[in-house]
Amino acid sequence: MIIENFIPFNGQHCETTATGSLLKHLGVEYSEPMLFGLGEGLGFIFWNMKTMDFPFIGGRIKQDALTGNIARNLNLKLEVQETASIKKAWENVKSCIDNKIPVGLKLDCYYLDYFTTKIHFAGHYVAMYGYDNEFSYVADAAIHGCGKTSLKSLELARNEKGTMSSKNLSYTIHKTGKEYCLKETITRAIRNNANDYLNPPISNIGYKGILKTSEEIKKWFRNSKNIENEFSTTAMLMEEAGTGGALFRNLYRDFLKESSEILENETLQNVYSMFVEIANLWNQVSHMFGETAKTKDILNIERASRILVDISHKEKKAMELLLTI
Repeated sequence: MIIENFIPFNGQHCETTATGSLLKHLGVEYSEPMLFGLGEGLGFIFWNMKTMDFPFIGGRIKQDALTGNIARNLNLKLEVQETASIKKAWENVKSCIDNKIPVGLKLDCYYLDYFTTKIHFAGHYVAMYGYDNEFSYVADAAIHGCGKTSLKSLELARNEKGTMSSKNLSYTIHKTGKEYCLKETITRAIRNNANDYLNPPISNIGYKGILKTSEEIKKWFRNSKNIENEFSTTAMLMEEAGTGGALFRNLYRDFLKESSEILENETLQNVYSMFVEIANLWNQVSHMFGETAKTKDILNIERASRILVDISHKEKKAMELLLTI
């Protein structure tokens, strides 16, 4: 069963691509930066646990929240299903596809047949639009495109346990008939995102987390078991693994530009200019991580540390300005 007339959303980030594909099928079409902004997506986290091989640096809000925010801000109905049962998980998806409703899936990309780089990441999203006796057909971020993966690999990917995983999570989006004002929605989403960013519940999140990271990366370097792999992988994740580059700052920068034109707001234009600089600074950090992997020289980490301090101050100021729009 393949859903006819399904046209995938062309995006760089997995969740905005998956959710954008579901929205596009409903006739709701926005740019990827706009979806990221309406999803109140900008964030930061430095996460390090004993069970992890090395620390994780993330530049967006927590898993699953982005799609929930998009649906809420656009007055759409989001239906999420989770189950520990592999059989029930497949039935949840199959029934939707059989009713010509594409489904968003959260899974571990490690098991997907079309992923050539094998890395465990259980916070990956795809939009499923069909299946047959052997394969499932999914839309993924542009770097992967539309692909097919065996039903068994999909089962393993959805049922994976561990960091960021969910219990075979699937979701669908439906229209409610409720209208919304895009200008008001944009304003509300920006203020919500800024408020959450500026008031992190713990010190490794938001601008405080960036400041903390400026010190933690030095400890990470000294205690690293594999400098080359750990820092090159992190550099790749910051720039290429669906972040839109610059740890999602490029996406938020472009959202601010688009929003400033819609709202004709000078403050938004000014903050957009600030994020042009901020995004460039994040590029420099990821470059320093890449150089660290090549040279194993702590001087690169010390440079990255100083840039992170600067980023923390600049992002705090930018988000404080966004509260005033």
